[in-house]
Amino acid sequence: MKIATLVLVVLTLAPAGADAQDFRWHGAMAKGKILEVRGINGPIRATRASGSEAEVVATRQARKSDPASVEIKMLEDNGNVTVCAVYPTGGGRRGNECRPGGGNDGESRDNDVEVTFEVRVPAGVEFRGATVNGDITARDLDGKASLATVNGDIDVETGGVAEGTTVNGSITARLGRADWGRSLKFTTVNGGIRVSLPRGASTEVEATTVNGTVESDFPITVQGRLHPGSLRGRIGDGGRSLDLTTVNGSIRLERRT
Repeated sequence: MKIATLVLVVLTLAPAGADAQDFRWHGAMAKGKILEVRGINGPIRATRASGSEAEVVATRQARKSDPASVEIKMLEDNGNVTVCAVYPTGGGRRGNECRPGGGNDGESRDNDVEVTFEVRVPAGVEFRGATVNGDITARDLDGKASLATVNGDIDVETGGVAEGTTVNGSITARLGRADWGRSLKFTTVNGGIRVSLPRGASTEVEATTVNGTVESDFPITVQGRLHPGSLRGRIGDGGRSLDLTTVNGSIRLERRT
């Protein structure tokens, strides 16, 4: 499959330490397509677009490194769009890449450039956001959202379904629908998990923590023995699965109002 690649090169470069809105892409996206944004250092903030046009704005800033050393690449594949912050490599190491659905092999050794992404997602378009050092916030979305970071919090609200993973951070998710496929996962290591589901949700739930508690607004038919830090059971008619896992933090399952 041929993938068209567009690399935006800024002719007027901001000096190190300055802020610059140095990448902006916008274009119509059809429902059912995927808009993917991948960073390494810096937050990702997404909201719903007012129409059918998606928009991605990237701002680079740094204290020591040259902001222009980080490329912002955009790839289009059959109507799906991927935008990545690609950091330079050296010392014979394999170069960073931007690949749809496959990450950007990100490392930013000895480079303190931070890239902030502001994203507008049209209704019905799936949003995928990933970074390493930074929070991910997605508000008032309409479609599915899949979010991943390592050092940062995840806060997502959508009329569709969502999933998220981090290592050092908390997860807050408000889902408008509960008709996902086989399974949905929210995982962290150091942080709490709070997930809101719509009334009438049916799912098999497995929630586990080591240092924390598990609470639920939904009545749950418990399977197995009760433990303070774990819960396994059924909400409603069950069926699809919901996995909530942390080590240091509490888990709360809420009924969305």
